[in-house]
Amino acid sequence: MKTWYQRHGKRLMDVGITLLLVPIVVPLSLLIAVLVRIDLGSPVIFAQQRIGLDAKPFQVRKFRTMRDGAAPAGGRTSDEDRITRLGALLRRFSLDELPELVNVIRGEMSLVGPRPLLPRYLPLYSAQQARRHEARPGLTGLAQVRGRNSLNWEDKLQYDVEYVDAVGLGKDLSILLATCRIVLTGEGVSAPGHATMPEFRGTHSNSDGKQ
Repeated sequence: MKTWYQRHGKRLMDVGITLLLVPIVVPLSLLIAVLVRIDLGSPVIFAQQRIGLDAKPFQVRKFRTMRDGAAPAGGRTSDEDRITRLGALLRRFSLDELPELVNVIRGEMSLVGPRPLLPRYLPLYSAQQARRHEARPGLTGLAQVRGRNSLNWEDKLQYDVEYVDAVGLGKDLSILLATCRIVLTGEGVSAPGHATMPEFRGTHSNSDGKQ
C-alpha cells in the first residue's frame, strides 16, 4: 500500500519546488536557448519519446547538445564527434535537462525517480528491472547520485528498483541534496570510454536470455 507521501506529498513537493525555481530557471533557460541557437541553429529543443509511470510513453524535452548525426558518406557520426563544446558544458552541469521541468509540472515526471529511458529498451528488461516503471521517472534518482553514467546498466537498473521500494520524503530530500553536489562537480557525466552512455542491450539476469 502506498504511503500518503507517495500518493500526494511527492507530487506537492515536485510542483512546489519547481515553482520556487521559476525565477531562476526561466532567465537561465532563455540564455541557454540563445546560446544553443547560435551554436547549433534551430531547433533549440530536442524532443524524444521516453517511457514513464506504468510503462506509458511521453515526450521528454531537452536543450540540444549535439549536431545532426548524418555523416557525409551517408553513415552516422559518433556521439563524441557530434557533441559541441557548449553541449559538453551543458551536459556536465545537467543544464540541458532544464526543459524537463515542464514534464514535472505536467505530471509526467518527478524531481526524483528512475531516469526515463527509451521505448526500445522495454523488451530487454527482466521482470525485476521492469519494476522501475512503478515510480514516476525523475530528473535525478538514486542511480544518479550513486555514480550516474559511470555505472554499468545492471547497477543503474538495480538502484532504480531499490528506489521504487524505498520512496519517501527523507530519501527524496537526500537524493536532491546529493544531486546538487554532483551537478556542481560534474561527476559521472559519461561512461568510461564513451561521450554519453552506451545503449542498453539486456543483462544476464533477463529471463529470456538476452544479453
